[in-house]
Amino acid sequence: MAIVVVMGGSYYGYQQLADDGCTGSIRLTLAATSEVAPSIDQVAQRWVQEGANVDGTCVAVTVSDVNSSTMAAAVAGEHKVVLAGVGTAPEAVKVPDIWVPDSSTWLLRLKSEAPGFVPSDSKPIAQSPIVLAMPKPVAEQVGWPNKKMGWAQLLQLMQTSTTLNTGIANPTLDSTGLAGLLAIGQAAGAGEKAQAAKVKAMQALAGSASALRDELIQRFPRSNDPNDIGTSLSAAPVSEENVVSYNAAKPPVPLVALYLDPSPMPLDYPYAVMPEVDLQKQKAAAGLRTQLASATFKNALGAAGLRSPDGSFGAGFARPLGAPDASPPASNTVGGTGDNGGTAAAGFDASALSQVIGSWNAITQPGRVLAVFDVSGSMNTKVPTANNQSRAAVTRRAAAAGLSMFSDKWAVGVWLFSTEMVGKRPWKQIVPISPLTSSRTTLQESIGQIVPKEDGNTGLYNTVLDAYKEVKRTWQPGKVNSVILFTDGQNDNASGIKIEQLLSELKRLNDARKPVRLVIIGIGDEVSETELQTIVKATPAGGVFVTKDPAKMSSIFVEAIGRRTGATGG
Repeated sequence: MAIVVVMGGSYYGYQQLADDGCTGSIRLTLAATSEVAPSIDQVAQRWVQEGANVDGTCVAVTVSDVNSSTMAAAVAGEHKVVLAGVGTAPEAVKVPDIWVPDSSTWLLRLKSEAPGFVPSDSKPIAQSPIVLAMPKPVAEQVGWPNKKMGWAQLLQLMQTSTTLNTGIANPTLDSTGLAGLLAIGQAAGAGEKAQAAKVKAMQALAGSASALRDELIQRFPRSNDPNDIGTSLSAAPVSEENVVSYNAAKPPVPLVALYLDPSPMPLDYPYAVMPEVDLQKQKAAAGLRTQLASATFKNALGAAGLRSPDGSFGAGFARPLGAPDASPPASNTVGGTGDNGGTAAAGFDASALSQVIGSWNAITQPGRVLAVFDVSGSMNTKVPTANNQSRAAVTRRAAAAGLSMFSDKWAVGVWLFSTEMVGKRPWKQIVPISPLTSSRTTLQESIGQIVPKEDGNTGLYNTVLDAYKEVKRTWQPGKVNSVILFTDGQNDNASGIKIEQLLSELKRLNDARKPVRLVIIGIGDEVSETELQTIVKATPAGGVFVTKDPAKMSSIFVEAIGRRTGATGG
């Protein structure tokens, strides 16, 4: 958890306001990430001194400096959800009237987990492009400033160079890390070879990731000694403002900002007015928002190493060498009511973010999962979007891709289910939950057994219950203990239990001390999302992910790992 640093925003100038004719007080609280908070406070207090009011009532503003991931955890806690990898906020952190995180990706992630989280406004008040920071000597070795580099070239260098030490800040906690991973993923492209390259790059980054961006930046070389430069951090995606601030101290080895193509989504500092804010405070928030569109604020941003939302910069901006006069404008539609919880600049939605976070968690976090695959007869159905392969064949590919992503910190088991797989029992164990350090080959071979049973039906209810019991029976602390079940149909098992018994048993088995996450991935258009949601809601954690197109199953799989609660995929 990032450290919370509360800045001394103050209610001053109140007597002056009263003298100017306003009475009473609307006390507006605003929390912002550290690099933009002082600029906001400067403009806000000037506005207060000049007589800020709403219909004759004085406005006072308190600005606090709070790390974005910490406040995201606090907002999630208010909505009784948890963001993957973020954890729980300290009790002292209170949700403000207005929140300015460093990136609208935080709003997307929260909206995907908590549908009740619908902030207003949410438009950017500043921006800082995502750049690849390199020590100047290293940048010159790769051709800077004459040679233009793209994310695809960086990915290639990461795979071939023996000297380039690339780092990243944990993308579950840091927006620049998340943007960097998204850019690398896009550069890798699509297909099995691209997926393998992407996983390899993530594995390399995971081995040297920093929890926080400040820690990451401290790993750049601290002297001109070639040995120091050779063993220190060579490259990392950070913000332009990070490079400006780092170089402002005149270090012995300055950083160069490489503006890689295509431009990733920048840090865009959305002005999010919280859903619970009353009408008077909403009006006050709108008044402050107007002040943040002024030339005064633009110059304050420039002095802090930040750009305006349109990509231009104000007075005092210490532009890094090679920086463009203007970066692409920051814009987003977060705060809308789209099914995917809004779309950010560069076209990323909550699903894309969850897929990246899910891949990262599979590679970096320890876990235990029982993977349960439907082998009923309907899994022979052809998938037009996958060259008419069967649903079972597409599932085997998704399972193999998922297994390759899991690090050796994981333990995985495999069950198959239909009806009458072992006597009247609808499921069969292929591999018990086993550490990947010793059983990866066995598990890879087991995927070949995902073969449909002719005339087999879907013994869903009994299988869900028994799988849940098995993971709870073998539960281990310090890991996410999960059941991930793939099915393309509805329960159809004449000799099995009814849904009322399943729900009753799942509720009885719930144990806050030993939580088990139940995730169901629905394949195709024959599943009943209502049935699956009913099942999952009887458990304390999990979700339902339905893909009408089975060819998209691999992306749905990593999205399921990247979210703590459920959502429906496309």
